[in-house]
Parts: sequence; structure tokens; C-alpha cells
Amino acid sequence: MDINVTYLALEILTSLLAVLVLLLGLLVPKEKRHALGYVLAAGLVVVLVLSFQYYGLNETVIFGTFTVDDFAVFFKQVFLIAAVLVILSSTMYVQKMNGNYEFYIITVVALLGMMVLVSAADMLTLYIALETMTISFYILAGYKTDQKSSEAGMKYLILGAVSSAVFLYGLSLVYGMTGTTVIAEIAGKVQDLSTLSPALVFGLLLVLAGLGFKISLVPFQMWTPDVYEGAPTPVTTFLATGSKAASFAIMARILLVALPDYSVHWQFLVAVLAAASMIIGNLVAIPQTNIKRMLAYSSIGQAGYIITGILALNVAGVTALSFYSLVYVLATIAAFVVVMTFSAQTGSDEIKDYAGLSQRSPFMAAVLTISMLSMAGIPPLAGFAGKLYLFKSIVAQGYLWLVILGLVMSMVSVYYYLLVAKVMYLSEPLDNTSIKVPPGAKFTLLLTMIALLIFGVYPQPISVLANLAGSALLP
Repeated sequence: MDINVTYLALEILTSLLAVLVLLLGLLVPKEKRHALGYVLAAGLVVVLVLSFQYYGLNETVIFGTFTVDDFAVFFKQVFLIAAVLVILSSTMYVQKMNGNYEFYIITVVALLGMMVLVSAADMLTLYIALETMTISFYILAGYKTDQKSSEAGMKYLILGAVSSAVFLYGLSLVYGMTGTTVIAEIAGKVQDLSTLSPALVFGLLLVLAGLGFKISLVPFQMWTPDVYEGAPTPVTTFLATGSKAASFAIMARILLVALPDYSVHWQFLVAVLAAASMIIGNLVAIPQTNIKRMLAYSSIGQAGYIITGILALNVAGVTALSFYSLVYVLATIAAFVVVMTFSAQTGSDEIKDYAGLSQRSPFMAAVLTISMLSMAGIPPLAGFAGKLYLFKSIVAQGYLWLVILGLVMSMVSVYYYLLVAKVMYLSEPLDNTSIKVPPGAKFTLLLTMIALLIFGVYPQPISVLANLAGSALLP
């Protein structure tokens, strides 16, 4: 059994960065602590660069509890990219909060939970990492002192605690019926069962319910619009991207590695959850007047698209899921950073107040439009390539009806996205004051916009890495 800590180097470096920023915060004057975000972001970029050397290892270490495969490495890079962009764009938020740099520390703890979660090779490690991530978000959601933030934190805490209990009970049933907590060994134990185990099926349902809450799948999405609206926008951004991507990854690992022999029982259920999420997420987004609530319902629909990759039961499906997870993260961060910047200077999240944004900040209006059209799957943006990969992977598995539904709901999403674009470009501004974009937010918006354009026309670099991830999970 290998206990070589070099396999944990990325997690150790991330932890040391959090400690370093914590110590620097004690030395830096309060009015300059927001600048620690740039230090932390630079450190995480170094970790991101170092992570590329872990491709090809595909080792399970520390007594079978921690795996360093290409699938885990790819998603760790997704989390690191999300964390860097969120931290860069949130410096203005920390400055507004009188230099409460603890926001950075808790964000890195959430990132650390995601990184361990995607590498978890047994159920206990998985659950501890999941709770590390989730508890961090409980704190972050209620980080502001206003009523909405406190209400969002409380709602997320109560409902999250219930979902965690359901998930843990499901894991206990799986352990009780298989006698092991190691994910890779569960598949072999299931094969040895001579008859169908109702307890194992019930445990699987509870696991899906617990993960469905984290991903905001229908019917477990009730917390999403309220928490997205009430939580500080930087927190909403990371919650909607990193947390969801981590949950997609662990759902794929559990279903495809531990329980592939039970696919006949969970495939139809996952397909129904995906279809319901696409329909309800996109239809309920139409009448929303608050842009954060609209993006919340949009994210529910996006979750429905992404989990279809699991239904393929092959490398192509996992590749598509991995590719689209990164595209979704980039597009969602771009949209929320625009919302964050606009809200910070106008105090409003109402769509009607975006009137004339193209005149007040042409750059922000362009980025928001591109990000929304990418999420809708309009060519030549990256979202189109992602949905093409997803739908192509499940057609051969007999899910043509789900592909057709996905295409129809994508067109529905174009409608409500264009409603926002119409307000920005065709309505007269309520205030002619130009909106200034802070340096960190400007860099984030520029980077995400370029990425969505380039990966739409030339998706090869990301698709190669995503294919490595898929091949590692399903060798």
C-alpha cells in the first residue's frame, strides 16, 4: 500500500496557500487585505500548472482510499480554474466587506473539499470531502450580514443537512450489502450477489437523491433559486460551478465504477431526472424578473443536460460530461461576474435595470450575451460543441427522445436569454453613468469570453484532456 505524499501534493499545496494567506492577512493593513486575492489566485495558478504532470499516473494510494487518475486530475483543474476566476473577480466584494479576507480562506477550504472528493476511492473519504465542501458553502452563503444572505445560509444549511443524511444512509446500505467501502470493489461484490437486493436498490436511490440535491436536479432543486438570489454573488458563482462540477464527477464515479451492473435500475431514473430538470429549469426561467433567479433555473436545466453523459455508459459519455462541465463552468462564471459587477455599482439584480447596458458597458453586455448563448448551445460557441458531444454519446443508447427534448429546451432557453439581450441592447438606459469593471473582474470576463469563442471553434485541446478523463474512469 503506497502512502507516498507526492500523490497528495496538489491538495497539500492548496492547504498551504490558505495558511499563507491567513498569515499574510494578519500583517497586511485592513484596507489592503482584498489584494490578498491576487496572491491566492497566483498561487492556485501555480497549482493548476503543476497538476498537468499528474496525467498518466492512474494510481490508487493510501490504502485504497485516494485515487490519482486522469478523471480526477481533469476535474481538479476545472475546480482550480473556477476558484481562480471567482477569487479574482471577488476582490471588489472583499474590499466592500471591509477587508474580511476570511472569505478567501473558506473558499479555498471548499476547493480542497472538491479536490479530495473527486479523488475519493472509498465511501468514507468521499463523504468527509463532500461535507468539507458543503459546510464551507453553508458559511459562505450566509457570509453577508443582510437578511437575504442569512436566510439563504439557513435554508441551505437545513436542506443540505437533510440531503447529507439521506446520502449517508444510502452509502451505509450499499456498504451493508457489499461489505466494502472501496468504490472499485463494490462492483465485484454486486456481481457476486445471486439475487437482486432491494436494500441495495434502495441505497442507490438514496445516493442519487443526495447527489441530486447537490446538482439541483428536479425534484431536489427547491433550494436553488432562493440560495442563488440571497447568497453573495461570488459565493453563488462558486456554488453554481465548482460544487456542481464536483457532484457531476462523483455521481459518474459511483454509478459507472461501483454500480454498472445495476445500470438497468438507475439508467431510466437518471433519464427521467435529466428530462424533468431540462423542462422545469428552462420553462420556469422564462417568467423570472431577477437575473440571479433566472440563472438559477437555467443552471437546473444545464444540470439535466450534463448528466445525460452518464447514460451512455461508455468513454464517449464521460468525455462529453467532462468537456461540458468545463464549458458550463466558464459560461456560468462569465454570466455571474457580470451580475456581480453590475449589482455592486447599481445595487440591483432586476433584469429591467439592465436596460441600455450595451451603452453603459459594451464589454459587459457582450460577455453576458456570449455566455448565455453558449449555455443555450448556439454555434460557434463552446456550449454548442459540448451539447453536440453529449447528445451524440446517448443517441446510440436509444435515448433519441431525450436528445429531441434537449434540443427543444435549448431553443426555449434561447428565448429567455434573448429577453435579457433585448433589454441590454434595445432599451434606453435608466442611468447614463458608465459602469466601471474592476481589474480582476475585467480579466475574468475577458478570459472566459475568449475561451468560449476559441473552444467553440477549436475544441480539440479540451476534448483531448476530457477523453483522457473518460478513458481513465472506464478503461
